[in-house]
Amino acid sequence: MKLQPKQERFVEEFLVDLNATAAYIRAGYRARGNSAEASASKLLRNPKVQAAIAAAREALSERTEITQDMVLERWWMIATADPNDVVQFRRTCCRYCHGEGHQFQWIDVEEFTASVRLAMSTAADDGPKAIPKDDGGFGYDNKADPHPGCPQCFGEGKAEVHGKDTRHLKGAARLLYAGVKLTQSGFEIQMRNQDKALENVARHLGMFKDKLELEVTDDLAAVLAAARERAIGNRG
Repeated sequence: MKLQPKQERFVEEFLVDLNATAAYIRAGYRARGNSAEASASKLLRNPKVQAAIAAAREALSERTEITQDMVLERWWMIATADPNDVVQFRRTCCRYCHGEGHQFQWIDVEEFTASVRLAMSTAADDGPKAIPKDDGGFGYDNKADPHPGCPQCFGEGKAEVHGKDTRHLKGAARLLYAGVKLTQSGFEIQMRNQDKALENVARHLGMFKDKLELEVTDDLAAVLAAARERAIGNRG
């Protein structure tokens, strides 16, 4: 049986944002607040309306070649992606962790020489010269792990945040990455909401029940009836 004009409009509007109440109002039905929500929910349960929505969704899927499985897979990849593939909080060694005798360690001779020249050029002519020493040796690697026995950082190292080069992100990590925001403090790496993605997967698989369903037994019915009678009596 063909839908009424307003019902057809409701189906069209519902497919825009899947908001039944808003679609009900945009379709031209007169209702407000809770009344609109209840009426929209009732209309959405209409078998003819449900069939029309299902047919429209199938037609849309065929036109776009987008299937539910494709969308579900994308949500699942986002939900299970490892944030460490996009951004990492690291604790790396300090300059004293791996130096000889836990002395200050230089990257190389060039760095040490430049530091000595700077100290010489800035020292006062008649004052003591704090010239750097190379007792800790060379080869400092700022990506190495902290030394647990370091007397300077006590094995804690130094904290840093490292963002991966997003040009090289692949698979789930690329889906999780949502861009970079420039703030007063620097760059803020943004990622998609993994909890929401997992919720979408769960809803798609029917793991959630949005409405509370009660089994009304004879005993429960009697209790409710008695409560109703007491409420009526109190009002009297």
